[in-house]
Amino acid sequence: MEASPEELELFRDNVIRFLSDEVEPYYEQWERASIFPKELYLKLGEAGLLCVDQPEEYGGAGAPFAFSMVVVEEVSRMGFLALASNLTVHSDIVAPYILHLGSEEQKKKYLSRMASGECIGAIGMTEPGAGSDLQGIKTSATADGDSYLINGSKTFITNGQHAGVVVLATKTDPKAGGKGTTLFTLDTSLPGFKRGRNLEKIGLHAADTSELFFDNVRVGANEVLGRIGGGFGHLIDELPRERLALAVSAVWHAQGALEKTIEYTTTRKAFGNPIASFQNTRFELAKIKTDIEIHRAYVEKCTQLYADKKMDATTAAIVKLATTEMEGRVTDACLQLFGGYGYMTEYPISRYWADARIQRIYGGTSEIMKEVIARSLVGR
Repeated sequence: MEASPEELELFRDNVIRFLSDEVEPYYEQWERASIFPKELYLKLGEAGLLCVDQPEEYGGAGAPFAFSMVVVEEVSRMGFLALASNLTVHSDIVAPYILHLGSEEQKKKYLSRMASGECIGAIGMTEPGAGSDLQGIKTSATADGDSYLINGSKTFITNGQHAGVVVLATKTDPKAGGKGTTLFTLDTSLPGFKRGRNLEKIGLHAADTSELFFDNVRVGANEVLGRIGGGFGHLIDELPRERLALAVSAVWHAQGALEKTIEYTTTRKAFGNPIASFQNTRFELAKIKTDIEIHRAYVEKCTQLYADKKMDATTAAIVKLATTEMEGRVTDACLQLFGGYGYMTEYPISRYWADARIQRIYGGTSEIMKEVIARSLVGR
């Protein structure tokens, strides 16, 4: 099922209205608190903005993939990248993992509550000693009768403070390398699970980013997500959507930065004239616009490829690398046009700039993206 442009724009209007009413007035205080209130997820769920392309039988709207990306687009454009990060993990990473890999029992247990905002999703991959090298994780899941005992820790976990379910990467066979990795759905109410501190970051202040600890957490075999030992392959299969969502976010976040910069340079005066009247400013704005539009075109192509189930890992790496590097260039150039005011936190462009920096790191660093692309060209 494909969405008509009219349907998408109507949905976009609803997203913008929600963000203007329920997010914009409170965003600064959430940034200062370094966390979103849980109630926000319930409001998002009630407005139909969570897991929107999930089937109706599991609480979603059954909408085309493009609708989910409209949420990412507008949240990013309006400068709420911390919220875009949290929602991407919840709706575009965790929910699809459970939908694509989960048993009927797992789907019924988690998905409807995720769509309503009652249960917030997180994904537990990164560890203190294993970032991009997922084969190096140490968190273990040891078979014990008809269940598993999970021990270890994770770090840099988005939604960590609020998560009700974690899609958790573990080692069930430490000697088998990537083939010894298994995913679980872990209910955070289980004994032995503990949340660590909410980590302090350069940007994305309102996004709760946490350490998680597992001390003999007992989970049933029915919480295995996908195949025993198939976790690494499952991660590879699901990464294209994650990286595409980050690419969408990058383009629209850059677009929002440009809009703020146009507004500022056309009203701010220097030497008696608007800054936008100077050739340097005009040429910089032209370069920024060109950079954004070229990358938007590629993102739109990739979005269609994903909708048609033709998106591969290499293409996902290309679009993630290109767009997030562009986002960094654009937000930096935009801040420069604000001059000294751009460095002041009272001006939103400073947040655009600081928030953009993480996009070249999470979801696979730019260096890892280059390696993925290179392997598709010349092998290892």
